[in-house]
Amino acid sequence: MKLATTKTEPAFYEHPVVALLLVQAFFGSLPVIAKVVLAVLPAIALVGIRVGITALVLFLIQFYRRRLWLQEKSDYLRLAVLSVFGVVFNQLLFVGGLSLTKAANTSLLAVTIPIFAMVVGAIVGTDPLRRATIVGIILAAAGVIMLIDPRAASFSSQTTVGDVMIVANSLSYGIYVAISKNVITRNGAFRSMMWVFIFASVVCVPLGAVSLSTVDLSHTGPEIWLLCIYIAVFATAAPYFLNAWALARVSPSTVAVFIYLQPLIGFALAVIFLGETIDFRFIIAALLVFAGVFVTTRKSRTDIQVTS
Repeated sequence: MKLATTKTEPAFYEHPVVALLLVQAFFGSLPVIAKVVLAVLPAIALVGIRVGITALVLFLIQFYRRRLWLQEKSDYLRLAVLSVFGVVFNQLLFVGGLSLTKAANTSLLAVTIPIFAMVVGAIVGTDPLRRATIVGIILAAAGVIMLIDPRAASFSSQTTVGDVMIVANSLSYGIYVAISKNVITRNGAFRSMMWVFIFASVVCVPLGAVSLSTVDLSHTGPEIWLLCIYIAVFATAAPYFLNAWALARVSPSTVAVFIYLQPLIGFALAVIFLGETIDFRFIIAALLVFAGVFVTTRKSRTDIQVTS
């Protein structure tokens, strides 16, 4: 007689949606904190510090777990390529662009990330286009545009270079999300992210050290270094790992569409800590974003078993 087996649901904290919500909360805190650091340190120096600390943290965790090496040697090259799009180009272009344009421009241009991820995923065949995905991304993008209000952005000649860098960053990160699912699923989130940041640190850390050498560090207070640590651990290592963990379980377009929650989280934090008020426009924008996320995610869950 065959015994019946039941499939137990994962705990709420093991759900990809929870991980992706945390990713947006961590990433959402980056622009404001980075602006404070960038007033003291050059953009490239911040990138070098951010990438170097993240690589070290992930390495120490995996060294303790004794899970350093990849099973397939060809995956080292794949993760090296991912490090270029997901970290090197992404970090340098984002932080550099943020220092040359307005925060409103940055938030508005970030709308293109899921679009790039969806198009690239369809081209390479990792995430075939679904009607629900297209509708969901359009709904969520409309909500973000309504919330930010394009009139607050200023695409003048003074911000052109920064704006172009943010768009290039969006394309780079969209490519990373679209092509990274298979190798991350095969090797696990922690191990994959460790190698991605180790490869990225080979480029970013030396560049950051050269940039940092041009600054008089005697006038840099301890609060700046604490913010750098926060950026590396909580606004880089944690969200990159959680993003990779979720990516092994849902489609790339689903991971990308959650980016649209960042402005909502930022606005909610402003209401809590700065006393700002919620108006009708915010409510409509939030409903559009949540509707877009719901439509995109409702049929994209998979039951993939991965290692870490």
